[in-house]
Amino acid sequence: MPEEARIDETAGIEEAAITEAGRSGIPPAAGRERPRIAVFGAGGYAGALCARLIDRHPAFELGPVTARSDVGRTLEDVYPHHRVGRVLEELDLERHADVEAAVVAYPHGAAAELVAKLRERGVRVVDLSADFRLRDAAVYAEWYRDHPAPELIEEAVYGLPELYRGALAGAELVANPGCFPTAAILGLAPLARAGVIADVVIDAKTGVSGAGRGASDTTHFVTVDENMNPYSVPRHRHTPEIEQELAALGARGPITFTAHLVPLDQGELLSCYVTPTRPLGEDEARALYAEAYAEEPFVEVLERLPGVKDVRETNMCRISVHGDARTGRVLVFAAIDNLWKGTASQAIQNLNLMFGRPEGEGIGI
Repeated sequence: MPEEARIDETAGIEEAAITEAGRSGIPPAAGRERPRIAVFGAGGYAGALCARLIDRHPAFELGPVTARSDVGRTLEDVYPHHRVGRVLEELDLERHADVEAAVVAYPHGAAAELVAKLRERGVRVVDLSADFRLRDAAVYAEWYRDHPAPELIEEAVYGLPELYRGALAGAELVANPGCFPTAAILGLAPLARAGVIADVVIDAKTGVSGAGRGASDTTHFVTVDENMNPYSVPRHRHTPEIEQELAALGARGPITFTAHLVPLDQGELLSCYVTPTRPLGEDEARALYAEAYAEEPFVEVLERLPGVKDVRETNMCRISVHGDARTGRVLVFAAIDNLWKGTASQAIQNLNLMFGRPEGEGIGI
C-alpha cells in the first residue's frame, strides 16, 4: 500500500499452547519489575499507536521512543489523541538499547539493519517492516531489494498468533505480518488447510492511514475524497507473503491480489473469491471455519457480512463465509483495522506471547 512502500512450521491452534504461554513468565532484566519496551520509529502512525498501547499496558513499561523527524517534540504533541507525553528522541543505541525488547517501525531495508544491531545486543524485537516476513532471501530480493541481514531470516518467527502461537512463545525476533496478509491468511487459512483452494482472487480495500504519515499526492485528501483507486498492479508486495503462508498450510499455486485505496481513515476489507478443488457446499465451508476459530479470541466468524466499523480500534478479525451455488465458488469476507490487528495491536499480542503474558493483555481481552 502505499503502506509497504513506507513502513510500512505452522503451529497448531491448541489451548495447551495458550495456557503454557500464559504461565512461562519470562522475567525482565535484573532490578526491573516490568519488561521495558522501546519503540523505534514512533513518529509514524503504527509506531505511535504501539507506544500508546505499551504505555497503557499493565505488565510492560514504555522505554525510549525515537523518530527520524519531530525529534524533541512529545508524542502527544504530534498525536494528541494518543495522550503519550514521552519526548521523541534521535536514535542512540548506546543509550536506547538498555531494554528487554523493541518494536521497530522502520521502512523495509532500514529496519533490517537496525534489527541486526539490536539482536547483537540481545534485545528481543518485533519488526513491523517486511524485512523478515519472507523465508527466502531470493524472494525478498525479487520484491524488495537485496536483503541487508539474511543471516537473521531463519531466526524470525512469523507473527500471526492464530497460526504460530507455539513458536511465538519465547521468540527472540518476530516478523509482524502485513495488514493485507493478516486479513487474507486468516480469511483463507481454513480452506488452505483443508486443501480445497484451486484458485483465489483477493479484492482488497484499505483506508489511507496505511500509506503512512509521509503520504504522497496519491493519498492527498483531494485525490482520495469521493474516489477509489487500485494501486500496485499487478505486483503488490504483499502477494508473496500471502502465497508463502497459504502454501505452508497446503494451498498451491499463485494468487491474484489487487489492492484499492478508499476514502477512509483506517480499516480494511478483503473480498476473496475462491474456486475450490471440488464441490464445496456452504455448510461444509462454514464448518471448517467454525472448527478452526472456535477457540480464537480475536477471530469472529459470523453469517452477517462484516464492515470496517465492526472492528475499528480493535484487535479483531471478523470473517463471513458464503457459498455461491451458481458458480460453485466460495466467497470469504474478512475485515480488520489496518492499524490495530493489521499492525500495532498485533505487535502487542506478539509481545505478550514472547514474554509469557496473557495473550489479550493490554489489547482488549
